[in-house]
Amino acid sequence: MADERLLDDDPTAAEEARPDDRIDDERHDEDNILKPEFVRRVTAALEAGDGEATYDLVEPLHPADVADLFELLDREDRRALAAAITDLMSSDVIAELNDHVREDMIEALAPSAVAEIAGELDTDDAVQLIEDLDEEDRRAVLAELEPEDRAAIESALAYPEETAGRLMSREFVAVPEHLTVGDLIDFLRTGPDLPAEFFEVFVVDEKHHPVGTCLLSWILTTPRAIALGDVMKRDQTLIPATLDQEEVGNMFQKYALISAAVVDESGRLVGQLTVDDVVHIIAEEAGEDVLLLSGAGDGDINEPIREAYSARVRWLVANLGTALVASTIIALFGAAIEQLVALAILMPIVSGIGGNAGTQTMAVTVRAIAMNQLTRSNTGRMVWRELRVALLNGATVALLIGAAVALIFTPQLGAVIAAAMVINVLVAGLAGVLVPVIFDRLDIDPAVASSVFVTMITDSMGFFAFLGLAVASGLAG
Repeated sequence: MADERLLDDDPTAAEEARPDDRIDDERHDEDNILKPEFVRRVTAALEAGDGEATYDLVEPLHPADVADLFELLDREDRRALAAAITDLMSSDVIAELNDHVREDMIEALAPSAVAEIAGELDTDDAVQLIEDLDEEDRRAVLAELEPEDRAAIESALAYPEETAGRLMSREFVAVPEHLTVGDLIDFLRTGPDLPAEFFEVFVVDEKHHPVGTCLLSWILTTPRAIALGDVMKRDQTLIPATLDQEEVGNMFQKYALISAAVVDESGRLVGQLTVDDVVHIIAEEAGEDVLLLSGAGDGDINEPIREAYSARVRWLVANLGTALVASTIIALFGAAIEQLVALAILMPIVSGIGGNAGTQTMAVTVRAIAMNQLTRSNTGRMVWRELRVALLNGATVALLIGAAVALIFTPQLGAVIAAAMVINVLVAGLAGVLVPVIFDRLDIDPAVASSVFVTMITDSMGFFAFLGLAVASGLAG
């Protein structure tokens, strides 16, 4: 309150203390994105070989904006920019770079330069920097690091990719339970090598097993003479170092965690995860699932063309194979289609609506599996729920298409397509739940494999139901 009164008494001081929230300037637009004109000026300076002008343009940018600039340039311009702004290539810039862009930049740097950058980063960021290098380059970079940094990074690399052990920070504060609050405060004020940022202090036993945790707010508001054992929170969430990063994100969301202790197989405290790391994980995993559902690979515009081709073409080939199944069903009813051309006109409607209905249910199911909302205990309830939704959707669409076809063609054909629509939407709802669930039970990522099979089922059933009912009703045969 004293600071607020001081600012109120001095309008000039208040104006100076108020943050400048204007985003739109000569470099950024109103959405805080680098303006195309600014990017063109940088590109022109690079093409002219004017390193000094390039440096002057880039120097005022925030590290995150420098990283954005790299991502907006093509590969050759990126390397020219790195050469022009060498001393601006801080660890903060490297940490903000897109994965594919960072890999390209790291490959262009000498191992000693990469080691220098890695030495300035937190362990988790340094691991992310080094882990994608090939084995020879990785060894060369590790050899350039200080022994302590090298040991920490090698320890992290021993854990599987995308696990808590790879993501965790090894910089944390751990103290024994016998200390008082005053002892802890004195330690935090004078202790060597404390993390630059931390939210809580972990209390450990003589075997370095975490037995409790103290938030900094508790420490600062508790009398010095109180023992840590009397104020610490004993019920804490411990994360195994081998836990998959997606499950880590789910735990942080479920228990509203700010930070959490990471333990090894013996239960010893080996690191911590903080919410800033996990927010990135949650966003990454959510985007990954959406892209996997479409078979688009990483879906990154900076992904090399060969990798993008490889990721996408295999699912297109698989889709081609499943499409042949639907074509075979159509061939079985070739004579009926020849007799009644209207069947060929209306077939895509039945399969298309069924495909959309299946995709909707599949997306809901995959998300529920990823968020641990769908488990063995409630699968039956989920199936029954989606069947009811599918029945309502199918009946609604069937009434609309049935009435339209009855007016344009014949009432009998309207009734046939309405019945086929209900059947196909029901099958789509069932497939949209069961296919991802089955893949999940088989330990196959449902986001990767479900789409092709759900599409095959809805297309095949749509054609079979519509053409089969048309033949059975005597419309064609």
